Amino acid sequence: MRILMCLLLFLTSMVKLQAQDAGDDDVNQNGWKNTGKLQFLFNQSAFNADWTGGGTSSIAGSFAADLDFNYTEDRIAWENSISAEYGLTIQENEKFTRKTNDRIELNSVIGYEVNENDDTAYYSFFINAMTQATKGYVYATNEDGEITRTERTNMFSPGYFQAGPGFLYKKNKVLTLNVAPSTARLIMVDDMFTSAEDYEDGSYFGVAAGESRRYELGASINAVYKLKIMDNITMDNKLLIYSNYLDKPGNVDINYATNINMKVNDYISAKLIFQAIYDDNAVGAFQIREVSGLGLNYTL
Repeated sequence: MRILMCLLLFLTSMVKLQAQDAGDDDVNQNGWKNTGKLQFLFNQSAFNADWTGGGTSSIAGSFAADLDFNYTEDRIAWENSISAEYGLTIQENEKFTRKTNDRIELNSVIGYEVNENDDTAYYSFFINAMTQATKGYVYATNEDGEITRTERTNMFSPGYFQAGPGFLYKKNKVLTLNVAPSTARLIMVDDMFTSAEDYEDGSYFGVAAGESRRYELGASINAVYKLKIMDNITMDNKLLIYSNYLDKPGNVDINYATNINMKVNDYISAKLIFQAIYDDNAVGAFQIREVSGLGLNYTL
């Protein structure tokens, strides 16, 4: 809970700082405004046989796409985003190519202004969907010292779907905060995993033995905060929080991600990614992911 409060405090405490540079960003024009960014990151390391410090040669690459489709019309604001990330790494003398990242996420929120000519507060309805593109594996070493892998996840296994009415707050296109106290949630999985003989009931993303889905009802908070650190350095923060009223509401699911983009020119940039996930149904501990690299980017 302390981590949750710190994240919320971070997102709200920086609004005034960033709002000073927002300028004309408050001016809304009716119609569609579509933007997007494509980025490819590359990492490589190599060691020859005489390198005494030790090390393993490897090649890694990742692709990311962020697309935004936003519509405004009088008192209506409709914001849609699609994010996709996929990465692979190959290590010397390694039997398997491993994923470093695999995520597909869709967000859509439509809002209606609470008060006319006030474009900060809206009644809202949101939809969120998350899954991955390919199989995920758990790796181990057998008695012969060989690396083995066991399939753990796949596309729509799990797949998360959330929807519900709520209240949307926007500040200078820097902070977007959506609070939905009545959120329906569906978790989909492949029943191949939950029907296994050694399956422990509820251990696969909370889904019961032999079942392929789990229904929940709870409260959710979705927040996006964008910070301009310097002229060529930006920081995007995204926080998703969910509490299930029906089962252990105190075990709050947290998904926090920050992307720091350092622009070299219109086509080359460096990127740092940090993500922390707490999902009691999946692991019951924080999952941490860090990615950095120099890449090519293209802005739509």
